[in-house]
Amino acid sequence: MAGMRIGIVGTRLAGVDGVTFEAAKWETVLHGLGHEVRLCAGELDALRSNARLIPAMHFAYAPAARVTAAAFDAASDPASVLGEIERLAGQLLPPLRDWHAAHRLETLIVENAWAIPMHLPLGVALRRLIEETGIPTIAHNHDYWWERERFAGSVVPEVMEQAFPPDLPNVRHVSINSLAAAKLQQLRGIDSLVVPNVFDFDQPLPRHNRRVRTRMRRELGMGDSGLLVVQPTRVVPRKGIELAIELVGRLGDPDSVVLITSPAGDEGLEYLVELERLAQRAGVRLQYAADRFEPDHEGIPIGPAHTLGEAYAAADLVTYPSLYEGFGNALIEAIFHGKPLLVNRYPVYVSDIAPLGMELIEIDGAITDETVEAVRAVLANPARQRRVARRNFDIAQRHLSYKLLRRRLRGLLDGAS
Repeated sequence: MAGMRIGIVGTRLAGVDGVTFEAAKWETVLHGLGHEVRLCAGELDALRSNARLIPAMHFAYAPAARVTAAAFDAASDPASVLGEIERLAGQLLPPLRDWHAAHRLETLIVENAWAIPMHLPLGVALRRLIEETGIPTIAHNHDYWWERERFAGSVVPEVMEQAFPPDLPNVRHVSINSLAAAKLQQLRGIDSLVVPNVFDFDQPLPRHNRRVRTRMRRELGMGDSGLLVVQPTRVVPRKGIELAIELVGRLGDPDSVVLITSPAGDEGLEYLVELERLAQRAGVRLQYAADRFEPDHEGIPIGPAHTLGEAYAAADLVTYPSLYEGFGNALIEAIFHGKPLLVNRYPVYVSDIAPLGMELIEIDGAITDETVEAVRAVLANPARQRRVARRNFDIAQRHLSYKLLRRRLRGLLDGAS
């Protein structure tokens, strides 16, 4: 297939959220397949010369945030909400048309903007752009609205039906797990291809440089002793970070630190405040250091002091106690870096990841005495850690690598062209 000009569009393509991570992986693989890629979003990482910034596309853009909140408030007036959605969608269409035309795009990839309804006007505007242009489109759907309780009822159900996601002949849908694909078919009668989160398992294995570990521990006020537990997720309630705090408290190591590497704020700061209180009561040092970490750029931090890869390198244990995940970016990264990993058996883990056969420390929504002893046993046995890490890496390389993504993208683009 000849190289195409492909546009990737979403509300936010920046930072350390899962949608941004996976969009970047798709971009990398598409480049490797010989395609040109152009981005468009309401927030973008700095120094992106191939990107168009349209601030009104961000889910935090105040008019869009207000009308989206109103759409899920039973006290709102449906006609007023619909009118404002139409008005804002109309404002977004001209810059989207200009971006599409300026780059003579041949295929479009919509990153989650038709799945989770964080920006209703953008979802409507993108549907209209697709209908106007007839451009072949791939909807990369990470989180559907029915997976979030706060989106269960809308005063504008017609908008949800038309654009979240849209059922159009020139749109092919991707779900990131099998449960979501089945639910999409059940609720909307729309078929989707399952493309899981992936990682580049063919890149050289990182050398866990002792200087990186020593430097990070020094910055955290740690000496050579003490357990460094890395929680590599954003601070939102569904991440279950209170379970990581409980685990460390029950391990009884007074020199231990729980390090959070990714931001709070997407759903307010109340959860972070609650976690700080829990940690204080449990006698656990909780270090929120999102401003010190950024995604890897070939292993080099551009702004903050550290890459996320360095956090994994320094970790003694990685915790992933999420109550719900679309798939599990940080889980796959921890496997790549060969670190002992505690994971909650959230639904998608049970359906799509556990059957692969990797050996992880599993919990079922609670820290038990057995959990504490299992963690202690793993940490006390470096030889076992190395053996398990190698086996888990080999399994993930077979099932969750860029090779899989290349195959799936070739098939999607062949069908879209």
